[in-house]
Amino acid sequence: MLMQHSLEQLRSLRLDGMARAFEEQLMQPAIAALSFEERFAQLIDREVLLRDNKRIERLLKAARIKTAGACLEDVDYRVGRGLECSQVAALATCHWVRQHQNCLITGPTGSGKTWLACALANAACRQGMSAYYVRLPRLFEELRIAHADGSFSRRLMQLARLDLIVIDDWGLAAPSAQERSDLLELLDDRVGSRATLITSQLPIEHWHAYLGDPTFADAILDRVVHAAHKLALKGESMRRKEQA
Repeated sequence: MLMQHSLEQLRSLRLDGMARAFEEQLMQPAIAALSFEERFAQLIDREVLLRDNKRIERLLKAARIKTAGACLEDVDYRVGRGLECSQVAALATCHWVRQHQNCLITGPTGSGKTWLACALANAACRQGMSAYYVRLPRLFEELRIAHADGSFSRRLMQLARLDLIVIDDWGLAAPSAQERSDLLELLDDRVGSRATLITSQLPIEHWHAYLGDPTFADAILDRVVHAAHKLALKGESMRRKEQA
């Protein structure tokens, strides 16, 4: 009776990990050989593990990662891709995210830019950091709607709090004057305080021309390119190789 009451109390306090561990202990006679401190430590460890796992699940769900199964352990380092194991290993630590640095991934269609970006976002979430994946055309549309319904400032604040934003498909279509302005606002909020990852088919040296207006282009690229980690992928389309 006392044991059941203790379990109910743990659940009422939302200590589900401790409750599950306690139930398991009750079904294991050998647990009696452990000291109270050892048994209690097991309960705490289970609670911490459960909460960590739930937090990671929430972060991954909120990140809306396009390729949810992308994992850095599965990176293809075949010759000719332009990827160095040491560079990817350094990025996998997510130290660059904690240091509020940027990462720029360029390469032709199908070279694996999006997959690698998703794998890095996945790694950040699993290390307890918030992330958000979005294609640039969709981000522009999202901000356009925010202007229309009066939520633009609130949305910018939400984006500014994210540890990592992944902007995919940078450079597909020339931005309008309003889109350039919105992009500058978003990136300015993140300089020195948050990390941004950008993928693009365009080589970085063409980004200035893509942005159009020289003044805005200078301001945007100054906030993105300076001291960023750069990966230039090469080779044939990974999709075609998989289908072959």
